[in-house]
Amino acid sequence: MQFHQISKKVSLFAVVALFCFSLSAQDTKNPNVVFILVDDLGWMDIGANGSSFYETPNIDQLAKEGVRFTQAYVASPICSPARASILTGKNPARINLTQWIGGPGNPDYERNLPLEEVLFPEVLQEAGYKTIFLGKWHLNNVAGEEKFWPNKQGFDINIAGHFRGGLYIKNKYFSPWNIPNLENGPEGEYMTDRLANEAVNFIDKNDKNPFLLYFSLYSVHAPFDAPADRVAKYTKKKEKLGLTDQQRFAEEDNGGKPFTYRTTQDHPTYAAMVESMDMAVGKILNKLKDKKIADNTVVIFFADNGGLSTSEGTPTSNAPLRAGKGWLYEGGIREPAIIKWPGTIQPGTVSDAVITSMDFYPTILEMTGQPLRPDLHMDGKSLVPLLKNESKKVHDVTYYHYPHRSNQKGGPSSAIRDGDYKLIIFLDDNKLELYNIKNDIGERHNLASELPEITNHLYKKLFDWWDEVNAKFPKEFVKKAPLN
Repeated sequence: MQFHQISKKVSLFAVVALFCFSLSAQDTKNPNVVFILVDDLGWMDIGANGSSFYETPNIDQLAKEGVRFTQAYVASPICSPARASILTGKNPARINLTQWIGGPGNPDYERNLPLEEVLFPEVLQEAGYKTIFLGKWHLNNVAGEEKFWPNKQGFDINIAGHFRGGLYIKNKYFSPWNIPNLENGPEGEYMTDRLANEAVNFIDKNDKNPFLLYFSLYSVHAPFDAPADRVAKYTKKKEKLGLTDQQRFAEEDNGGKPFTYRTTQDHPTYAAMVESMDMAVGKILNKLKDKKIADNTVVIFFADNGGLSTSEGTPTSNAPLRAGKGWLYEGGIREPAIIKWPGTIQPGTVSDAVITSMDFYPTILEMTGQPLRPDLHMDGKSLVPLLKNESKKVHDVTYYHYPHRSNQKGGPSSAIRDGDYKLIIFLDDNKLELYNIKNDIGERHNLASELPEITNHLYKKLFDWWDEVNAKFPKEFVKKAPLN
């Protein structure tokens, strides 16, 4: 056994010792956990959040049965760091995994999720949970380095998880995929449908013991591809809307670096991908009901970064949020988020509390009756007091750091959200932008020059946080100290 594996076992010993009773039968103190993570799904891409073009009846029903968060944030506007933040409970800047794995390295970053990190699936696994990972992993850099794959990081079963971040293959989303850990299906089988079937099969075989099902879709990430009949449905909807490109798109100057962004939703293939994702969610939820374990299953629905709205096909609109994937504006980091916890959460609850992707780790530990481990989930806070209506907020301040240039035209930047104010610093030129998010959700009125004291106060907090987490910066960045 390698040293890092021994270290993990030792670090978990105290936790396991507290759980000496067998988990051989379903117990309401040890609920199942279904974590649904959608790739590139925008805040406005579900009906419950206001989309009128995409159809997501299963997700909308989930929102009616649980709590829907209106201010849920992911720690990074791109996938790999965001995924790491969920699994580790740490801000990506703290572990220096700040770029999508395989992306350009200025500054350099971790190319594999460090094996020393104790992920929340490992804690559940040690506590007797059966764990399965399905779908996109993208937390290691090199083909063949299986020691970094899900089955080495707390998952008993790994289906389709490997180094690659998307289905950039000849057939796109349709079989044969020729990827590790997943047998090719019948020719033309759709990946999203297949993963849903695999999830259902797992539930069928593991309904007697507590389990973690981590359903990490490749969809709705590019390349854009969906069954023809589903696309045809939305083609008809698009034709009824009759929008022109002048109505679909707008241009932003962005300080002399203009970019085009989508303002409306009417992309038929993307819409079909969203509905296919919703159908997969529905299959899982229905199977939980069929097996009569829905009342003992926590369901969490989240996305890994904002919708793709400024490049690479610009398939969706995040309006009224600004920009999208690859940016620290709201469109890049504010996500759809729903939690269903039967018997605890009042159905149909809507929460405006600020939560982050790091919070799921401690929340899941507390939900499953385990002690919190702040030494592990250093940047996450349990949402249980919020879910039990014992508190109205869990965070006073949250931080975001993406010191790279994104494929979506976003520049290296860092941000802090403190109350209603959000400060962004663009690392190319030390430009500061301050917004009152409550009054200006679209981040159109930069208050930095109007409110210099607040601007400097937030910058000082951000500056100190950089030191705390040993944040890395582009080589060209000149780090300026705040005013006294």
